[in-house]
Amino acid sequence: EEVPAAAFGPLRASFETYDEVRGRLAHDQAEDLAPRAQKMTGLFAEARSAVPAGSPALAGHLDAAAEAAKRLERAAALEEARAAFADLSQALTRLAACEPRLAEGWHLFECSMTSGFNRWMQRGEQAENPYQGSSMQTCGSPSTWSPVAAATQPAGEDDVSHWTCPMHPSVRQTGPGSCPLCGMDLVPVRRTAQGFGEILLGDGARELGGITTGTVEVHSVGTEIRAVGRVTFDETRLADVTVKYSGFIGHLAVESTGQPVRRGETLFTLYSPELYAAQREYLAALDSRKAAQATSAPDRADYLVQAARQKLRLWDLSDAQVRTLEETGQVVEQIAVPSPASGYVVEKDVVEGAAVQPGMRLYRLAALDRVWVEAEVYESELPNVRTGQAAVVTLAYLPGQELHGRVALVYPQVDPESRTGKVRISIPNRLGPGGPILKPDMYADVVLQARPREALLVPEQAVLYTGPRRIVFVDLGGGRYEPREVRLGAKNEGTFEVLAGLKAGDVVVTSGNFLLDAEARLQAGGEAGHDHAQ
Repeated sequence: EEVPAAAFGPLRASFETYDEVRGRLAHDQAEDLAPRAQKMTGLFAEARSAVPAGSPALAGHLDAAAEAAKRLERAAALEEARAAFADLSQALTRLAACEPRLAEGWHLFECSMTSGFNRWMQRGEQAENPYQGSSMQTCGSPSTWSPVAAATQPAGEDDVSHWTCPMHPSVRQTGPGSCPLCGMDLVPVRRTAQGFGEILLGDGARELGGITTGTVEVHSVGTEIRAVGRVTFDETRLADVTVKYSGFIGHLAVESTGQPVRRGETLFTLYSPELYAAQREYLAALDSRKAAQATSAPDRADYLVQAARQKLRLWDLSDAQVRTLEETGQVVEQIAVPSPASGYVVEKDVVEGAAVQPGMRLYRLAALDRVWVEAEVYESELPNVRTGQAAVVTLAYLPGQELHGRVALVYPQVDPESRTGKVRISIPNRLGPGGPILKPDMYADVVLQARPREALLVPEQAVLYTGPRRIVFVDLGGGRYEPREVRLGAKNEGTFEVLAGLKAGDVVVTSGNFLLDAEARLQAGGEAGHDHAQ
């Protein structure tokens, strides 16, 4: 299928990011994979939105690529990242095989030492193996843009209806050979498997096709959600330093950002003609009250004193400063402005001698004894997040340490590009030798935990993506396999919760699905009746 013009740009950009991930895996570097995987997820979503409804194969490839990118983002270890990268490579090579323009300038390699999907794309002509890493970095040989199928043993001649290509079901021959379109070995289609919705494979075909199985089982799950987070300020613990009168900065006691300050500590001194005049008014009111005490109306000047004192207090002079003015009778030219809170200076917008106006922000202070971690949770997982939910936060620079907190807020909006929603977690912060342990803008890994519950689980590798549908092949025994549509729920570390379509004890195919998929499409009449991605 031809890729729409609106989807072509995001896909080319995703290929470049894919190559960055490949290069890191080839050098055994698991750092910084999550942001790149998240970027690819957004690009796949952008491309997916441009795919018309009549392109199920292209949509299926993009859905598979997006799911693999999400797994890559959540990968906690190098091997887990490589497994997700293999699924991503499988989806992208299928896209490139469908649309030759995507393959321009790219080289495809395969590694015979790698089990499972063993191919990858890269810009360079010299192989750099992302699956083997630095131990066998140059292991790899050039490959073609059509997925490789395992050769199949010849079946009994009387039981074979015809031979076909797993990737091109329209190819039909009376005997074994190679596909004229891609060169792959042909596989037999048995008469007993035609027309009944079941696929029948002989022992040789199953062995060479690499078919393995797993069991659908009931397990206790905790709906663990993994996300990437960022440390940020607790907005309730920010304080701005302003003044309510105009003036000029005298001496700066706190001269730079990053300095710790305590509540009441002098930040700077300020000369204000308005404040100077207000102090003189207060002293004049005191003199008037003192003179009035010798008359027949001794309290006639009290209201003047009260009004002048209230004006000084409204301009943030403390009771101690007013009392000192009253006792000394001396007007203070340079008023000391104290810090309104304890914390760290995160913004400073003033220098000595600068003119200031009422309401101008001079400093911003942040208390870091408690911070927020804002986690980016995928849209599909947001229904499983609630306020008060327990969260575990880990950071790369604090190996082996877990920080515990709870969800304080699930933000009411979703990012339109990444399709993620922010979840706020409040975390206590402690002091270390270099200041607070958690510093704003640090990256963190977040795990949100829910109460354990019983769920029916199917291995993740058993699920094939067909656009809006999900297909699993059930092993019926005796070499018989049945394609079955399933409805899936939450993902749990290599498994999916099954909501409908399977029951406990069902045996499902976990690898070699492509061979069964080709057989199922063939029985359905090639392109009609089975819409699995091709």
